[in-house]
Amino acid sequence: MNLTVKGRNLVLTDAISRYAEEKLGRLGKYVANGTRCEVELWTEKNPSIADNQVVEVTIFTKGPVIRAREASPDIYASIDLVFAKLERQVKKYRGKLVSRYQGARKEAKEAALASEGFNISEEAEEPEAETPSPTIVKTKQFMTKPMTPEEACLQLELVGHDFFVFTNSETNETAVVYRRRDGNYGLIEAQS
Repeated sequence: MNLTVKGRNLVLTDAISRYAEEKLGRLGKYVANGTRCEVELWTEKNPSIADNQVVEVTIFTKGPVIRAREASPDIYASIDLVFAKLERQVKKYRGKLVSRYQGARKEAKEAALASEGFNISEEAEEPEAETPSPTIVKTKQFMTKPMTPEEACLQLELVGHDFFVFTNSETNETAVVYRRRDGNYGLIEAQS
């Protein structure tokens, strides 16, 4: 696993970097070689936030992108928390892949898991018993109106939701604006 550790608003010491690499490097037994993993550590500057040591990890597999974010008063505790969360997510996804290919031969299972970017070596632990997968309980349909991203941000404020789907009048493609944790807006555009 190719692990990259970055720091923001934080002095990234060798000890912190080494600890993150050692701890999160253990996830390498679940994913294929060459899988990219980005670790970002930062300190929230707001003094009213008690859990100001934040760690966000993104794992880019051939299948899904697996991401986790944790915060606590101690950077080492944040690393431990995000590791536990990621380990659960990876095991859960791996378990779903295994159950999807239950009827197939062992070689076919291994090939399917490897194609998704997961390692099937004998030293990898078996996935935990999985919880029922989430189901779609509500479906909405609506007309998208052509507008600029700035107009979509205004509409987002008016409807009071966390995101707003619209047709970008500049590109004529469907796009989404969303409210970020820092209070700013993000724009998601489809890429063909």
